[in-house]
Amino acid sequence: MLEIEAPSVASRLVGDIRAARALFLRPQRLTLPMAALFAIIPFYLVIGAFVAGGHTHRPETPLDALFPLAPAWSLVYLSLFLAALLPVFVVHQQELVRRVVWMYLTTWLTAFAVFLLYPTAAPMHADVLGGGFTDVVMRGLYDSDVRYNCFPSLHVAQCYLAANCCHKVHRRTGMVAFVWATLVALSTLYTKQHYVADVVAGMALAFTVSHLFLHGYPREATPAAEQRLAPILAFGAFAVYSLGVSALWVAYLVAKP
Repeated sequence: MLEIEAPSVASRLVGDIRAARALFLRPQRLTLPMAALFAIIPFYLVIGAFVAGGHTHRPETPLDALFPLAPAWSLVYLSLFLAALLPVFVVHQQELVRRVVWMYLTTWLTAFAVFLLYPTAAPMHADVLGGGFTDVVMRGLYDSDVRYNCFPSLHVAQCYLAANCCHKVHRRTGMVAFVWATLVALSTLYTKQHYVADVVAGMALAFTVSHLFLHGYPREATPAAEQRLAPILAFGAFAVYSLGVSALWVAYLVAKP
């Protein structure tokens, strides 16, 4: 009996993967809020350059001392770019897409206002002298980082936004996304990119915006097929990140003396 069922399970999985790929590659109509979201992203750098010349705050608390610099967390920190973009993989129901875009746009604009009203600078970076893979990654992060616009943490806010959006499509996928977002939040502390206050503010912003836009939206509004494919699509995001880390690892080995 097992010999009969195994091929059907395998073929069903292959079929789901193909369906997930087709769903992900389905064209998405560009709306005005989408265009606005893409257009305002560069202002993150503009604001950072603007506040750099003036007085900035460092909202440090005794809790920050509980998180020493740990370069190994840099690999988790890097994953925030895929964790924040999980809805691109998972969310395809048009009404939910519309709400998600407005959530991200609202979050960015709110954060921009706070960046200007309460300009902040990242924690002082300690020297990372080791030659290991994560040490090299950590130094790369520091060299490319914008040291301002820390409160609230947009990195953290976007990851929790993504988790809330995915939870509206598929409960378990959303729970995994929440775990991923929490790891990213911790990584911002262990890499000394943010203070605890930045992380808490980012989480508060994400959950406030999520409640405003997702309250009352039923999970059943997403077609059953899209709900079923959500875990495969979310795994695709993790697979993309894993390939990226593997490429960095190979580059490190090639360049290593």
